[in-house]
Amino acid sequence: MKRGFLVCSLGSLVAATMAMGTPQTAEACGGTFCDGGPTPMPVDQSGENILFVRDGDFMEAHIQIQYEGEAERFGWVIPLQSLPEFSVGSEVLMQNMLSGTVPNYLVNTTPDDCSVSNENDDFPSDGAGTSGAAEDGGQDPGGEPPPPQVVAQETVGAYEITVLEGGTAEQVNEWLVENDYQTDPAAVEILQAYLDEGHLFGAVKLTGGSDVDEIHPIVLRFQSDEPCIPLRLTRIAAVEDMEIRSFFLGSSRTVPRNYRHVEINQVKIDWTPAGLASNYKDIISQAVDAPMAGGRAFVTEYAGTSDTVGRGNLFSESWNSTVFENLELTSIIDELTSQGLFFCDLDFGNGCQPTHPLVQPILDEFLPIPAGLDADTFYGCLSCYEDQIDEMAWDGLRFSAALEERVVAPGQHALSLLDDNSYLTRMYTTISPGEMTEDPMFHENAELAEVTNAQVATQRILCNGDSVYVLPDGRQVYLPAGAPWPDFDGEPAWSMPSDEQVQEVMSSGAPILLTDNTASIDSALAAYNAAQGWEGGPIDEGEDTGLEADGADSSGCGCRNTNESMGGMMLMLLGLGMGFASRRRRD
Repeated sequence: MKRGFLVCSLGSLVAATMAMGTPQTAEACGGTFCDGGPTPMPVDQSGENILFVRDGDFMEAHIQIQYEGEAERFGWVIPLQSLPEFSVGSEVLMQNMLSGTVPNYLVNTTPDDCSVSNENDDFPSDGAGTSGAAEDGGQDPGGEPPPPQVVAQETVGAYEITVLEGGTAEQVNEWLVENDYQTDPAAVEILQAYLDEGHLFGAVKLTGGSDVDEIHPIVLRFQSDEPCIPLRLTRIAAVEDMEIRSFFLGSSRTVPRNYRHVEINQVKIDWTPAGLASNYKDIISQAVDAPMAGGRAFVTEYAGTSDTVGRGNLFSESWNSTVFENLELTSIIDELTSQGLFFCDLDFGNGCQPTHPLVQPILDEFLPIPAGLDADTFYGCLSCYEDQIDEMAWDGLRFSAALEERVVAPGQHALSLLDDNSYLTRMYTTISPGEMTEDPMFHENAELAEVTNAQVATQRILCNGDSVYVLPDGRQVYLPAGAPWPDFDGEPAWSMPSDEQVQEVMSSGAPILLTDNTASIDSALAAYNAAQGWEGGPIDEGEDTGLEADGADSSGCGCRNTNESMGGMMLMLLGLGMGFASRRRRD
């Protein structure tokens, strides 16, 4: 029986201390991946997105790696407590999961009817206002431990994976250097700590000839019942307020076990159309750095049904890799098209392209475009250029195997994971190197409420041009015309914390409140509104504004846009996790 093992993604350490290349290219460890949405925030993102899936006594960790740089410089080291099963993950699943759960801040706009005088309007007339473990390898007679041994070596999709066991940190470091991984002296001490705990190390690089467009998610399956994110190695090259985002599929909501859970103060989020939620990360950082959170806390961005993840393009019964084993070369694109994996629309100028992100790298390897031709010309008529097809590159059996391993099997598995796991949790935090002293661990709590990722507010535009914002929790914020969102840190009279609540959450029962700032936030907001001449009472009780008398309900469902020309404004917040882990809890 396999023991539980620790999986560690080194995040930015991948490039800064373990990647092949020079330390100055640390930023190249991550690409730019957008959650999606009509108006994505331009965030420069680096690292990985991590999904944990519970399956009885086993856990699966799906890691989506973001990388920009030269293929030969890609490298990755993973501490392991025992040998897992490796397989290719579904890129489409990760993309759909990100876009389906991304927090979206929406403001519906409703102007007052100013065609007639309304003496009951209660707003200021002058608009005045103020403007973040394996067995020990033994020793030789001289007392020196033997060097690390290669206990497994395999190719998984585009990756070459080597698992090392034993040795000292210096010896592991020496092996990495000899195999073209760049290391950092600061890593040796932490590598030794993992070795002392009985861990193995998995070293990952791209196979020879593979390019960065072939990078795909990787899945590690192991015996465990509790995810964990180890951060000790990550802190070597981590930046201040590094983002960590993790996802959890299971039967109920997942929460941090040894870290705090924080609910942020939505009043401090910028709700104006010009800066909608642009300070989201800053508020999260301030909230998790609150005294009772201590820099080690998570915010839940979504918790609810896994049906929010799109399934239509994950897998199709029409996908059949075996037909390519003996197929005529000139029929390859036609067959991919008939299976829904490729699309050509030259008549309307849409060109030729695959419908799955990992099909093109496979075509590049086995059916490369001849020199002098472009993709649309070649793929649009293979028979027209039959004499230019590189028959030496084509191998029907290997093409079929690559398609099965990287596209068909991962897609089928991804669909089954969503079918078998009804609940999805998405959590987010920012953390700095000095706070990475404890590995966050997680457990499920079936008694907790769902958390929506749709945050809907209403902006009521008054006849004097000022606005009243009704937030999802019903709070009202008065804003003079043209003014930025209030600085709730700059004026002592209405200064307020970024954390509304700091909680400790067990595996059952309601959260234990460690901090509850609700009353102080309400008091500070009342002081701010009063300074603007707004008492924060019911809004136009006799007028149909699309709001309930006491403001918008907490879900935003009571809000509607009564001015079709203005429309709603939505900002899809972006992010990604850096670093992941999972291990069986030690009693």
